[in-house]
Amino acid sequence: MRRLTVVQLLPALESGGVERSTLEISAALVEAGHRSLVVSAGGRLLPALQAAGAEHVTLDIGRKSLLTLRHLRTLRKLFVDERVDIVHARSRLPAWLGLKAVQGIDAAQRPHFVTTMHGLNSPGHYSAVMTRGERVICVSESVSGYLLQHYPQTDPRKLRVIPRGIDTAQFPRMSWPQPGLRSRFAQASPQLGGNGPLLLLPGRGTRLKGHIDALHLLSALRRTVDARLWLPGAREAGREDYIAEMESAAASLGVADAVAFTAATSRIADAYAASDLVLQLSRKPEAFGRTVIEALSVGRPVLGWAHGGVGELLAELQPQGVVPAFDEHALLSTAQALLGRPPLPLATMPYTLRAMQEATLTLYQELADDCSTRAPAAIH
Repeated sequence: MRRLTVVQLLPALESGGVERSTLEISAALVEAGHRSLVVSAGGRLLPALQAAGAEHVTLDIGRKSLLTLRHLRTLRKLFVDERVDIVHARSRLPAWLGLKAVQGIDAAQRPHFVTTMHGLNSPGHYSAVMTRGERVICVSESVSGYLLQHYPQTDPRKLRVIPRGIDTAQFPRMSWPQPGLRSRFAQASPQLGGNGPLLLLPGRGTRLKGHIDALHLLSALRRTVDARLWLPGAREAGREDYIAEMESAAASLGVADAVAFTAATSRIADAYAASDLVLQLSRKPEAFGRTVIEALSVGRPVLGWAHGGVGELLAELQPQGVVPAFDEHALLSTAQALLGRPPLPLATMPYTLRAMQEATLTLYQELADDCSTRAPAAIH
């Protein structure tokens, strides 16, 4: 295996799954003796990227403005001067710039072009750039199916399903129950106290995460048990109107004293361990569903809608927790069943960080070793 130079393109390094995957692949490249370059506008994760041994080039390639086109020449020069082997685009506008930059390089020096479909983007010409890699990484079978449904002209042979993974050391199996952990969280949020089951729905303060569905479920459960609900991540700066809306809904449902709307917690593994049931109720199908594997790794049952990556993961790993999308009656009965008789924890977690890293580096090497491939043709 020769030493590769890989450039990853993304808008910024603030937070999110795209950014996390960029750091994880950068770390794997450096560990394997390769060179990792990242082009973005920077952000709070930049120090972590550099600490992993990666290099960073600051370019605002995610800004939706005609001025962003000025970075094309800079990117093309970077790819040639640094003798880049692989250009890996993780977002649509950076992918357009990366593609055009690669196409303008002489074939003898042209790097290979890879894309990752991290999300179920609205189909159309703008999103179609993510199908133009010589290899297109899909983070789940759901994403692969979505891509082929909306872009039937795509050659399925170039698609590679490489699911995201977790470091199981950060989400270790913990025995159930964990009353000590729950008591400590309840000191900060008294609504989480009590002897009944604790439900957990981690997620940003957006309507898409299904917080209202969780509140209705809580209300229904509390007719028979002292259930409590924790929504870490729901309370975000700039989302005050949404918090007020949820608090009003909780009050009208009579559960205001049994639900905690908090900021995201840095102790998410402990939060899983303190809970009895983890909810994943996104109203829009998600590409993967990382919270599902995090919770299952800790050893807690998960309840989620049967769509997107969440439904896919649950169907494979814990089918007792899959519910037809938006069926409130099925949601209640399934929650009661899971709380009454939790399924056995997984023997092993197949979706690991190491597996994702190794599969991605293998794909890079596959392309670098194949001298017959070429960057994709121009898009009309």
